[in-house]
Amino acid sequence: MNSSLYAKLAATNIRKNAKNYVPYILTCLITIMMFYMMCFLANNSALSTMSGGGSLTVILGLGTIVIGIFAVIFLFYTNSFLIKRRKKEIGLYNILGMEKKHIAKVLAFENLYVAIISLTLGLSFGILLSKLMVLALGKMLNFEIAFGFEISEFAVVTTLILFVVIFLLLLLNNLRQIHLANPIELLRGKQVGEKEPKTKWLLTLIGLACLSGGYYISVTTTSPLDAIGLFFIAVILVIIGTYCVFTAGSIAVLKMLRKNKRYYYKANHFISVSGMIYRMKQNAVGLANICILSTMVLVMISSTVSLYIGFDDSLKNMFPKNIQISGRDISEEEGKEIEKVIAGITNSQQVEQKDMISYRFVSQLAKKQGNQFLKSDTGYYKDGILLYMIPLSDYNKILGETKTLESDEVFVKYMKSKLSEDTITFGKESYHIKEISEVSQNDFFYSPEMIDTYYIILPDTDSLEKISKELSDIGEDFNRKIQYYYGFDLDAPREKQLELYENIQELRTQDNVELYQKFYVQSVENVRDEFFFVYGGLFFLGIFLGTLFLMATVLIMYYKQISEGNDDRERFEIMQKVGMSQEEVKKTIHSQVLTVFFLPIVAAAIHIAFAFNVITKLLAVLGLFNVTLFATCTLVTLGVFIIFYAVVYGLTARTYYRIVKH
Repeated sequence: MNSSLYAKLAATNIRKNAKNYVPYILTCLITIMMFYMMCFLANNSALSTMSGGGSLTVILGLGTIVIGIFAVIFLFYTNSFLIKRRKKEIGLYNILGMEKKHIAKVLAFENLYVAIISLTLGLSFGILLSKLMVLALGKMLNFEIAFGFEISEFAVVTTLILFVVIFLLLLLNNLRQIHLANPIELLRGKQVGEKEPKTKWLLTLIGLACLSGGYYISVTTTSPLDAIGLFFIAVILVIIGTYCVFTAGSIAVLKMLRKNKRYYYKANHFISVSGMIYRMKQNAVGLANICILSTMVLVMISSTVSLYIGFDDSLKNMFPKNIQISGRDISEEEGKEIEKVIAGITNSQQVEQKDMISYRFVSQLAKKQGNQFLKSDTGYYKDGILLYMIPLSDYNKILGETKTLESDEVFVKYMKSKLSEDTITFGKESYHIKEISEVSQNDFFYSPEMIDTYYIILPDTDSLEKISKELSDIGEDFNRKIQYYYGFDLDAPREKQLELYENIQELRTQDNVELYQKFYVQSVENVRDEFFFVYGGLFFLGIFLGTLFLMATVLIMYYKQISEGNDDRERFEIMQKVGMSQEEVKKTIHSQVLTVFFLPIVAAAIHIAFAFNVITKLLAVLGLFNVTLFATCTLVTLGVFIIFYAVVYGLTARTYYRIVKH
């Protein structure tokens, strides 16, 4: 045979198998398009030069890596559906006289056609839509993008290299399967695995153990810092558990139902349970994939939407005041001088300071044992308790009160764990607790912390020094540990606040440089753009990846319906021949397909419910402490996704019924 014959035969095969090839080519096309667009955005010069653009490009760069890994896994998965449908046809070629090397050449041309079509159209649509994506991102993040057409050579080359390698690997994998199989196996390729599946109790127990472990980690995690590492362990356990439970656990449950004679020997249960046992063996991995992808979509969209909507709350938690001055080793007199100078600057700009506070404090990491606080062994925040110690004089100054404390008395404000005794001990120093209450947002020093925190009001700075020496290195200069905070709000437009921030910053270059170098200035408006780029970038990435994973979910659902329709056609005919009406058969098939089809979304909802606690801790790391907002976004996202899932099911089910009836 000459090469032109192989090429023509390959083109004919693609045309005759359009219902299988068209969705596959669309998948490749969309994946290529989205990879190019993300790569284009991550390397866009306009974004990288803007304030906060550096953080945004890092986020988009991570998105590019995620899409690249996803492309490899998902294209291999969808290709496996395709080659399974083609095995009978390939086996027939082999029996009719074509050698495997000839079949390999036909498959190579088919792969080449798919690669050329997918890369050409994918890159074309990616290039056309990339500017639209930049404009959408600009609209989302409130910055202007100049109109103009741009093609990223780096993105084009990266996309070509990645997907040419993927298509080569797909071809090699297909050739491997054809080379190892004999013609009879190829002819029976679609029917392989029709024997009744065995119950794999060990795999079922492993799945349940992994799910339980993942759920336990999610529910019991209390520290946001712990959540960073534990979340990924929980994710891996839940993914392993999901695959094991769908592949082995579902069959075990169905066989238990079959052993229940009173349940099993009823017309509707008999057919449904029997059919689902075989269906689970064939499609368990597909259902597990749908479940995991659905969970990823729900987590990404709900969390990134929460961050985007709750951006102002997060910023307020991180920066309680519009202008904040912080420093160390600043005496009370120096603090008054700083406040006087800054008050002069605000007056000269005709800006009024509102809700001004200033105080000194010592923050100290410690290890808690009951009511006793000891020196931290590790020095890591996730292993300790944070103490904020404030002298009584500063406390009274802020509140305008005249509270008193004896030399051995303290006031205590706790965040999570109330102390159970009347005495509190710091190393060897003991104090009587005169008052204890839970800290609230009305407290001037309140700031949501990622670890358990106690605010201790002490009689004087001498007490602070004693405790500091008990809980830290004794040789350390205590003055270096005293921290100074001065903050106030401004009822002024953004431009005025930024101007004031710059003027205060200039103090660090003036004559009294020794004093002014001791503090640093923070302005909410100065960091707003950078933080907004981070949160907006995460939101954009969540929507982008969510769309990609939705596409994957839809395609798996489509291929499942195609596969099940072809496999159920003969069963459909047999059931009619033994006396069941077409309506009864249709109702039975619909019942078992519907049951299996909605198992993944139910499992995904359960995953989300158990993951809710640990995700809220991760959001706290990013400054979002509004659990109600996240819960609302999660419920809305789940509701919309269920509606979308049902619509897709209805559309793909039509394809299934058309195949079964013919």
